[in-house]
Amino acid sequence: MKKLLSVLLLTAMTFSLAACGSTNEPAESADSGEGKGTGSIYYLNFKPEIAPVYEKIAEAYEAETGVKLNVVTAASGTYEQTLKSEMAKADAPTLFQINGPKGYASWKEYTADLSNTELYSHLTDKSLAVTDGDGVYGIPYVVEGYGIIYNNALINKYIALPGAKIASVDEINNFETLKAVVEDITAKKDELGVKGAFASTSLKPGEDWRWQTHLANVPVYYEFKNNNIDLASDATKEFKFEYAENYKNIFDLYINNSVTEPKLLGSKQVADSMAEFALGQCVFVQNGNWAWSQINEVAGNVVKPEDIKFMPIYTGMEGEENQGLCTGTENFYAINAKASEEDQKLAADFIYWLFSSETGKKFVVEELNFIAPFDTFTDAEKPSDPLAKEVIKWMEKEGTTSVAWNFTVFPNQTFKDNFGASLLQYAQGSMSWDDLVTKVVADWKTESSN
Repeated sequence: MKKLLSVLLLTAMTFSLAACGSTNEPAESADSGEGKGTGSIYYLNFKPEIAPVYEKIAEAYEAETGVKLNVVTAASGTYEQTLKSEMAKADAPTLFQINGPKGYASWKEYTADLSNTELYSHLTDKSLAVTDGDGVYGIPYVVEGYGIIYNNALINKYIALPGAKIASVDEINNFETLKAVVEDITAKKDELGVKGAFASTSLKPGEDWRWQTHLANVPVYYEFKNNNIDLASDATKEFKFEYAENYKNIFDLYINNSVTEPKLLGSKQVADSMAEFALGQCVFVQNGNWAWSQINEVAGNVVKPEDIKFMPIYTGMEGEENQGLCTGTENFYAINAKASEEDQKLAADFIYWLFSSETGKKFVVEELNFIAPFDTFTDAEKPSDPLAKEVIKWMEKEGTTSVAWNFTVFPNQTFKDNFGASLLQYAQGSMSWDDLVTKVVADWKTESSN
């Protein structure tokens, strides 16, 4: 995986899609606002909740460039079905979406190489793109991140106590140090005025996605990465859980240093743990940047925005001192390789306009509310909530590598639900860790073949 901020700052404004060998210049108005282009773009949108915004974007784009943007939005949960239907038509979408390597595998025949597009050149973390060999077939246009959220005010209060294990939070860059600090906080929780180091581990069925998906992503990421597994291949149908002990390290730390006793976690929901954090009852909670609204809206919230910070999920992996947050997306732009050369270029021009022009960026920040992974945005044009700012900070941190979202290759929801149920049994003492690992490996294989 490439390091963060391996950004190619290209000055040439040429959009050449390698898949079709285009060398035409983009419409002037897409970059400079001068002149008018012609033609139209058919974009099949994935997110119904932002369809009204895209209607306004289409109006603005046509006003500035003369190019018509036709946006069709698939109904919730029907995108793949709609895409198959639309791709079979003579007037198929030029711009569409894939959800990651698995989506690329399904639509490989229709995805043009975007490695020479202007938008890709401004992607701050090239490792986030969907690639195959030297080709780029999906460009992420919005990213999210998750990790361990912490209350910096409480960390500083802990550091001020006699015998604190660290003098600065920056010293927590590996599992060994995190464990020492967490266990010391647990021992001194009365002095700190907290009920536990971590918020409750929500293991109620349906509320366990932070552990059976997000936390599970970490060992899956390392296993596939270290074994050079092609995420678009059938090799992902087997998972050996090679780093099960690393998962156990952090999971045990969560449940044994929590606001709630392990045997009672089956009744806890995500909202419970976020409230515990917001009310200052704990120092840490695992979640993503989307949790800001949950924290901010809790009645009686005592955590100041400037004290809400992120650190990576450390599990004891070799080299984790350089690990970043789990950063990724399930939203990637793809351009139809079967469309005409001219239409492919129009699509490439549009996505660059959306994330580089003043008009486009205003939509992205103020109405789409995206954390956009491109260096075309100034600090003033980036999201202002504390967790989004933390995600951006970690993405831009020199020498740090994000943990990619590999849960897009998890077999299915049944696998995840079974994993969550096993975690609850383990926490309650009714399943051994060895039995849990055996079941996870078997379930992965079974559900991958379904």
